[in-house]
Amino acid sequence: MKFGSRQRFVSATASVTVCLFAVAIANGQAGQAQRPPMAEEVFKNVQILKGIPVDEFMDTMGMFAAATSLNCTSCHASDNTTTWDKFAVDTPLKQTARRMMNMVNAINKTQFKGVRSVTCYTCHHGDQRPKIVPSLIVQYSAPLEDPNEIEILPNAKAPPADEVFAKYIQALGGAARVGNLTSFVAKGTYSGYETDLARVPVEVYVKAPAQRTMVVHALFGDSVRVFDGQAGWVASADKPMPLMPLTGGNLEGAKLEAMVFFPSQLKQAFSQWRVTSASIDDREVQVLQGTNPRQPPVNLYFDQSGLLVRLVRFVDTAVGRVPTQVDYADYRDVGGTKLPFKWTATWTDGQSTAELTEIQTNAPIDSAKFARPAPAPPPKGD
Repeated sequence: MKFGSRQRFVSATASVTVCLFAVAIANGQAGQAQRPPMAEEVFKNVQILKGIPVDEFMDTMGMFAAATSLNCTSCHASDNTTTWDKFAVDTPLKQTARRMMNMVNAINKTQFKGVRSVTCYTCHHGDQRPKIVPSLIVQYSAPLEDPNEIEILPNAKAPPADEVFAKYIQALGGAARVGNLTSFVAKGTYSGYETDLARVPVEVYVKAPAQRTMVVHALFGDSVRVFDGQAGWVASADKPMPLMPLTGGNLEGAKLEAMVFFPSQLKQAFSQWRVTSASIDDREVQVLQGTNPRQPPVNLYFDQSGLLVRLVRFVDTAVGRVPTQVDYADYRDVGGTKLPFKWTATWTDGQSTAELTEIQTNAPIDSAKFARPAPAPPPKGD
């Protein structure tokens, strides 16, 4: 979600941390420890978006924000967002959103055999009110090209995917050096919506083939994101749960973002690759799209030098597919291998930037760094 001010919601979390954690404990006692809590078990007054995990529920809020260019206080109202419980209070826009979800669900069911071919964004396109009058400016102007919106069609002139990956590995330092990279530890700064865009210290731990932990030392306490190779969690006081499991596309995305630093593993992660070209900031890039059966695709963007400059992945939600974009920049040589020192993640719930100051490759990492984190305590000072 887009918050007008993130900090006031952080303090709200403290009031509901205990009861939310109790839900998770109760689930475990009922023999359902492996099942993540559903949205209606954590939030109040959930009428339509039932039966989906909490992280997917939050993604649906991001879809609404992206489709209408509104933020949390637009729909929930600024005077009922002081605690997570008060997000349940109904407002006219929330009631309208429910009617729109029912309408879209009915259209998809009757016209598209249940496939989510129509979403909020289909009509709104970033406006609160869908436009009903044709725009001559749009009709007669050059179309805005979004490199993230590409349909991969057979292209006889495009190089094979193996050639693009080979160039990538060579640009990083060659197969031998890249193959010798098994882990790294990094430090730097992080800024994002949860830090009110202030720069705070961050630590990153990455280990092949696909383990990654990021610890953001925010003012309200540590925000920890872990992927242990199979499961993933977010432990942060600004989230609706003190320990939020990652599910579905978010779990696959965490795996992908850990794997991206080990190209050979990345190549093997998808059963089919397609190649096309696009433009990012007037720079031509080669695009590899990886696909697996019954999963959203992933797009990898490589500049003319062969380096990876963007990753776009998608998450399927109850209201449609939402994207996450990660841009990589400031590549530097570390022990003979080039690694990006700047990562910018953009998604429907905000934007964050990690700028590293040091990276130590092949450093020993205690396995505890990739263990399931402890639930986040209440914000400091509360």
